[in-house]
Amino acid sequence: MEYIKTIFSERILKAVISNPKHKDGKYKKIEIELKKIGGTEKYQIACYTEKQVFHENVEPDLITGTVEEIMRSESFRQLDAWGADFFYMLKVSKKGKESLIKKRIASKTDEAITGNNRKKKYLLEENTSIPPLVDLGVFTKDGHIVSSMYDKYRQINRFVEIADNVVDSLKLSSINILDFGCGKSYLTFILYYYLTEIKKMKVSITGLDLKADVIEKCNKLAEKYRYDGLSFEIGDINGYSVKTPPDMVITLHACDTATDYALYNAVSWNAKAIISVPCCQHELNGQIETENFSALTDYGLIKERFSALATDAIRGKILEWQGYKVQMLEFVDFEHSPKNLLIKAVKRSTSKHVMETAKTKAETLMKEFNFSPTLYELFQSK
Repeated sequence: MEYIKTIFSERILKAVISNPKHKDGKYKKIEIELKKIGGTEKYQIACYTEKQVFHENVEPDLITGTVEEIMRSESFRQLDAWGADFFYMLKVSKKGKESLIKKRIASKTDEAITGNNRKKKYLLEENTSIPPLVDLGVFTKDGHIVSSMYDKYRQINRFVEIADNVVDSLKLSSINILDFGCGKSYLTFILYYYLTEIKKMKVSITGLDLKADVIEKCNKLAEKYRYDGLSFEIGDINGYSVKTPPDMVITLHACDTATDYALYNAVSWNAKAIISVPCCQHELNGQIETENFSALTDYGLIKERFSALATDAIRGKILEWQGYKVQMLEFVDFEHSPKNLLIKAVKRSTSKHVMETAKTKAETLMKEFNFSPTLYELFQSK
């Protein structure tokens, strides 16, 4: 108990209880993570059996007693814990001898959360002055990561890594980007910062959204940060007239068929690259009919998820039909968001045979399940 008190006297961000004394015990391991739940910080405890996981939320002032109870009742022999500054390892030998190891963590990085031995290097580094990350609450004013925002920090870096890879593939010294459905635009601001301050590129980004109050706020922030190449406009992607065709179109969480119109317009503008995170793929869920694979439609949840995956599979093949190299990437860990699929499409020189094959694959899937997706209809009527 004294060792556990010593460990949790620091603000522990994540802990793992493992190595049960009895192999046939109820739980195989316990994971504990500090999260913001309902506006306050709580420890989320995940108890793993062979096939299931059970969750419980515990107040920080009760965690010490809870951990002791778990270790005693389930006879676990190891506790690993990561705080902001130190890593702890509490071990109990087969003879019952206890020992505690305490090591300083070099910096508050992803290592503090995951416990990975190898420090991950991010494009947006800690201890750097990045105003949008400060205003978003991810960084403190002195450039440290706010501990409860590590998930958001990883998500933002993942997006920047993907965008950086796309920009590098285009081999441009300057770039014109259109961000449809930009919303509050924190990713737009951070991408602009990265491209201009880190990559030293000449950048023009236009954020497009239907909400006037959001656009006004974003333009004020761009002025505050002195981001001269970043501006925001009220507008709908369907029918929006571009002054200069964009090199890259970004569309994050455009709902249902709004994603289709964004992709269609991006292709029509001959955009060199597209980054899209689809959302709320309802259209095909209302169309799906099949005799051969009715097992996929007998259960509502399975039907919904399959329809969403089929929607994006068809979108990918249609983009290939239009001459793009397409990748489907995981944007964030599934535990953080079920909307974790990202479509990355880069224009390439490709043969007519490859393009027609992609179209045929999309049409075969559509025929089997009676799908008539908006994106396909838009290109058919073009």
